[in-house]
Amino acid sequence: MTREDYAKEVELIRQRHSVRVYKADKIEAEKVEKLNAKIKELNEQGNLNLQLIEDAGKTYSLLLNRTMGLGSAPSVIACVGPDGADLDERLGYYGEQLVLFAQSLGLNTCWTGMFNRKHVPAEIKEGEKLVICIAIGYGETAGKERKTKSMQDVTTVIGDKPQWLDLHLPAGNRLNQCLRVLRFCMS
Repeated sequence: MTREDYAKEVELIRQRHSVRVYKADKIEAEKVEKLNAKIKELNEQGNLNLQLIEDAGKTYSLLLNRTMGLGSAPSVIACVGPDGADLDERLGYYGEQLVLFAQSLGLNTCWTGMFNRKHVPAEIKEGEKLVICIAIGYGETAGKERKTKSMQDVTTVIGDKPQWLDLHLPAGNRLNQCLRVLRFCMS
């Protein structure tokens, strides 16, 4: 990755915030094509079965989803893959790449662990598992900055601090801290 590519990615990380309320606008065909190409690439790299579902339908029909505004999400990405010990990790890694790619296209997203599994029209093959979904579309807003913990609160360094730590750790610290369990330990 070049410095320029890295700078662009860091800027996307800064811009990206979870969006829970969406406009009814459908994603344009050109962007759907780009998303599907990226999904194909990530599926091959990560041995996954990520799927863009253009019509979210009743995916977010649960009362809590509707109350939070997610019922307005026009589209959804079903995060599916072969069941295994590292599936959650792979879905998180490649899913976040997809979320940042969507951000680069001007789309908004929200990782959602609560959704109506019966109404997600994803293709789930034998031996595969639907773990999580990502709402995707045009947000009513671009989301908002959320409070994050200080670097000192989430980092423990044993021994000498690596030079790259101050450059890369702020991006990691912007990860979703909704469970308040994010910690980094370097030795």
